[in-house]
Amino acid sequence: MAAITAGGGKAIAVGADVSDEASVSAAVEKVVAELGAPTVVVNNAGVLRDNLLFKMSVDDWDTVMAVHLRGAFNVSKAAQKYMVDAGWGRIVNLSSTSALGNRGQANYSAAKAGMQGFTKTLAIELGKFGVTANAIAPGFIETDMTAATAARMGVDFDELKKASAAAIPVARTGKPEDIAHTASFFISEGAGFVSGQVVYVAGGPKD
Repeated sequence: MAAITAGGGKAIAVGADVSDEASVSAAVEKVVAELGAPTVVVNNAGVLRDNLLFKMSVDDWDTVMAVHLRGAFNVSKAAQKYMVDAGWGRIVNLSSTSALGNRGQANYSAAKAGMQGFTKTLAIELGKFGVTANAIAPGFIETDMTAATAARMGVDFDELKKASAAAIPVARTGKPEDIAHTASFFISEGAGFVSGQVVYVAGGPKD
């Protein structure tokens, strides 16, 4: 927020439970009241409840689905009407390389694969109104979440980063800025003919 205001922009922080429709509606209404109608949405809310399938509880499954999939649905649905009215909009959904399958993440992998199908359907339904929808599927990104995962695994984070980088073609792990740069392209004016795409930002090709 400080960087935005320092650059002459206006920013507000609005809390919401993305899995709750009423909470999302209230948050979007606050944004509309203070900043104007939203024309860009980045669905980035996420949680982890990793476990092997036989240990995974129904609550672990439902929590991940509620935040990732229902959350993206709630936010996109609440914002799209303003985009349709404006005849211009950008929706960017965060998927993951885990959408291709990952041990101990049946819930997360399913949610992130679902995010890709959701994205492609939004692109089909909203394209004629000037609204694009695309997805970013990050690989290993250095975040608090991946650090917490390393801690749960009992692995030193620096060692995990080093081991991961050795298997990545560009020989490094990702930074949050790598994802931000991709999102900035998707939301740009020049990306109006790009919709329904999934870009793997993972330092190399993914199947």
